[in-house]
Amino acid sequence: MSDPANDRAVLAGYVDVWWQAINDFTTLLEELPPEAWSQPTDLAGWDVRAVASHVAHLEGILAGSPEETADVGEPPHVTGLMGLYTEIGVVNRREASPDALINEIRSAATARHTALLADPPTDPAGKPEPIFGGVPWDWRTLLRNRPLDVWMHEQDVRRAVGRPGGMDSPAAVHTAEYLAETLGYVLAKRVGAPAGTTAVLELEGSGPFAFTVNDAGRGAPLAEVPADPTVTLRMSREAFIRLAGGRCEPVPGTVTITGNDALGARIVGAMATTP
Repeated sequence: MSDPANDRAVLAGYVDVWWQAINDFTTLLEELPPEAWSQPTDLAGWDVRAVASHVAHLEGILAGSPEETADVGEPPHVTGLMGLYTEIGVVNRREASPDALINEIRSAATARHTALLADPPTDPAGKPEPIFGGVPWDWRTLLRNRPLDVWMHEQDVRRAVGRPGGMDSPAAVHTAEYLAETLGYVLAKRVGAPAGTTAVLELEGSGPFAFTVNDAGRGAPLAEVPADPTVTLRMSREAFIRLAGGRCEPVPGTVTITGNDALGARIVGAMATTP
């Protein structure tokens, strides 16, 4: 049975983490010299300006701005309808100055933060309005995803301009542990491991995450770490989020595999679950 007080607290916690991520992201952008805005990121076809434009676009829509339109053409780096949608914000802001983009993000996020504090969502399964691109998310999914998206893009910018940091922030912990939950799906569906297979992810800065493939062929979390799992993966938070976020190919030496080496390598190769 749902606990209304706990539901409200969980949703409010997501809002707090997102708000901190927005502040960290815009503070980083403010510190960049003009030439840094054209640096390419790990995201194909996107430089730092494009990443900031994307965040400005989505935060604007969520704050109540009307949906945008643009002729995005057929850019080679775009795959899928959502990719075409997110490209609209990039195309429409190609001529925007860095200050304009920073101010747009802050203005939209401030308006949305104020609204969320004044009328906080209470039902995780409720449908938020507005939402970008018509995605069918509920409040829990939307509020849980926003810190992930903003923080991942902060890291995209940091890598592009050679300014590492932010790996111990609340949004960093939130993102890594959120993405860790996808290991069961990777194990069962992407890798196709047989029923009874167990996998453990030992993630620096977080507790271990354990999963098994159940008799229905689905990945299921385990309450306790098995004494002798089929495979164990050990890696840093940064190595994990780059793999799970689809930002890079596996880099030798960043992942330690014990147990079934072949299965571990297949899991690592299939780990990217978010673009």
